[in-house]
Amino acid sequence: MSMYDAGANPYGSFMMDPAVPEGTTARAGAKLAEGVAHADDEAIVEAMRTVHDPEIPVNIYDLGLIYETERLSDGDVKVLMTLTAPACPVAGEMPYDVAAAVAGVEGVGEVEVMLTWEPAWTPDKMSEDAKLILNMY
Repeated sequence: MSMYDAGANPYGSFMMDPAVPEGTTARAGAKLAEGVAHADDEAIVEAMRTVHDPEIPVNIYDLGLIYETERLSDGDVKVLMTLTAPACPVAGEMPYDVAAAVAGVEGVGEVEVMLTWEPAWTPDKMSEDAKLILNMY
């Protein structure tokens, strides 16, 4: 076992290094044809609610893992997300799952999902429904 090097692991001695690096990006979908109606925010959110962390019975949107969603004028969508922990075993898959789910919405073009570790996720980011499901009230 090696000594903790504060410069090597910004998450503290009690946490492992991130499973995937900050800024990892997943892409899905294709440019929309001219004149195709664009999806609304509600449809995009509902698509994100279909994605679950396999270890937690709450969708990623209500867990508070989605930090930003931007709909562009051409129908493309950009998402900034995090995970519950940097060493999450599905860290490499989750952004791709989100990109595929959002790209599957009618009226969505190309989707880019970027993973961030800052700010770190905390349970206070969860919706009230998620807290009730997880008995965290």
